[in-house]
Amino acid sequence: MRILTLNLNGIRSAAQKGALEWLRTQNADVICVQELKAQAADLAPEMIQLAGEQGLYYSAFHYAQKKGYSGVGIYSRKKPDAIIEGLGIAEIDDEGRYLEAQFGHVSVVSLYLPSGSSGEERQAVKFAFMAHFMPHMERLMASGREVVLCGDWNIVHTEKDIKNWKSNQKNSGCLPEERAWLSDALNRVGWVDVFRRLYPEVTEEGYTWWSNRGQARAKNVGWRIDYQLATPGIAATATAATVYKAQRFSDHAPLTVDYATGF
Repeated sequence: MRILTLNLNGIRSAAQKGALEWLRTQNADVICVQELKAQAADLAPEMIQLAGEQGLYYSAFHYAQKKGYSGVGIYSRKKPDAIIEGLGIAEIDDEGRYLEAQFGHVSVVSLYLPSGSSGEERQAVKFAFMAHFMPHMERLMASGREVVLCGDWNIVHTEKDIKNWKSNQKNSGCLPEERAWLSDALNRVGWVDVFRRLYPEVTEEGYTWWSNRGQARAKNVGWRIDYQLATPGIAATATAATVYKAQRFSDHAPLTVDYATGF
């Protein structure tokens, strides 16, 4: 089973840069996308019914109420048994940040954590999301289902996950409180960072996001903030993970993981 995740930074913008054509060729069973920056009426037919090499994908979306903002989606080769849209918390769900597709005993989630980089108000929103989401991660871990949480977490975990470690210690995404929260999800709750499990020593090759300023991408001054966190059972079946950088669809790069298991 191949699962791919990509923050599009606007589905319409990414489509113009060839993202849909590339996604069609990746032979992914599930594709999770974040930051749609669009409502249902804004999506062209090919964005709703993504055409893969083996036929059309099923699709589901969780849109933000604010136009041109946030939003997540899931494309899947198999029709989901159920779709769960949102966490049941109005202030989070209004921003379109959580979508879960269930296939038998497996759940795949497209997740978009808030960014706090624009100021203290949005950082407070991010911390509130984290406080709500930790109990949800605990419930998912205890559910008995195999789960893959895909998406833009807007948090680097360790020094291996960011080019400029020291200079970013006071910046959102690299704050000690954020990294400790992610450590708690991994160490106490039991989630597995699949890329890091496969490649414990990889640094720059794992970066998935670059600032649009200062030629960050050309110089690979990056951050690894896009993850697939999985329950231990399915994480143990992961055989390979890749970050695709040959083409640029947004300020993020796609992360693909192959699992030696199916639905």
